[in-house]
Amino acid sequence: MRILFTIAHFFNPHGQGKHASQRKDPRPRLIALTQSLAALHQLFGKSQSIIDIGQRVALPANQPQADDLDIVICTTQGHHLLNHLSLPDHFYQENSTQVEPMLLGFECQAILRDSLGKYDYYCFLEDDLILHDPWFFIKLNWFNQQTNNLNLLQPNRYEVATHNLTCKAYIDGDLLPRITANFQNINENPQIQGTIMGMPIKFRRTLNPHSGCYFLNAHQMAHWANQSDFLDRDTSFISPLESAATLGIMKTFRVYKSVPDQASFLEIQHFGTRFLSLIGKEVSLAAI
Repeated sequence: MRILFTIAHFFNPHGQGKHASQRKDPRPRLIALTQSLAALHQLFGKSQSIIDIGQRVALPANQPQADDLDIVICTTQGHHLLNHLSLPDHFYQENSTQVEPMLLGFECQAILRDSLGKYDYYCFLEDDLILHDPWFFIKLNWFNQQTNNLNLLQPNRYEVATHNLTCKAYIDGDLLPRITANFQNINENPQIQGTIMGMPIKFRRTLNPHSGCYFLNAHQMAHWANQSDFLDRDTSFISPLESAATLGIMKTFRVYKSVPDQASFLEIQHFGTRFLSLIGKEVSLAAI
């Protein structure tokens, strides 16, 4: 299988804004991007081995599930940390632009469209997201085999900590219905149920389709690129950042996430504890 990942990456310590990409210390952003890129190759690439101790030889491992990866990092105006990455040169390619930083997600969409016909999956990630599940694409394929390609399964984004009120928090819970009402009808096919490895599982249309990422198979990408509003740079969902990541897929597909009781079925880590640390402060911790 061939997979194209596009990543929107920006860092400017002299910028003005609330995002981590505009803070003075580059180290957290550099760690996040390094871990994100390394994980993609370690989880899905072909360079995987098992050590035969008796024979003292490293043999290939996981090859039937291994993929051919291309990773393109979209940057803008020279504000990035790529020169500080301690990773092999072949891990990624840079696509340099001059767009406004919050619109980099649209540049990623253009690359995905221009690559139609070359890949089995077309993916977008913000630069602080880290995958940990080697069966991630197997699960996505299973979901679409059970349903159809107009249904898009999004991962639940989470943060982790050790000294907070909770060790793990999923950070993209429901928005108020009015926030997405103009873009989706969650009452249309509101729930999908299935069974995987003997375990019943539920997926629901989500009031918060944002995950800072998306993963489309070839049929889904072709369908999206064929829509009249594809790449229209509409920024009317929350902010330009969320719009670039989520608005197009929300308009085009019925977006699902696994229910909170099974949130870990498909998940992706958001680096840091920006949202998790709100619990006990701006966000109350419900009694169990």
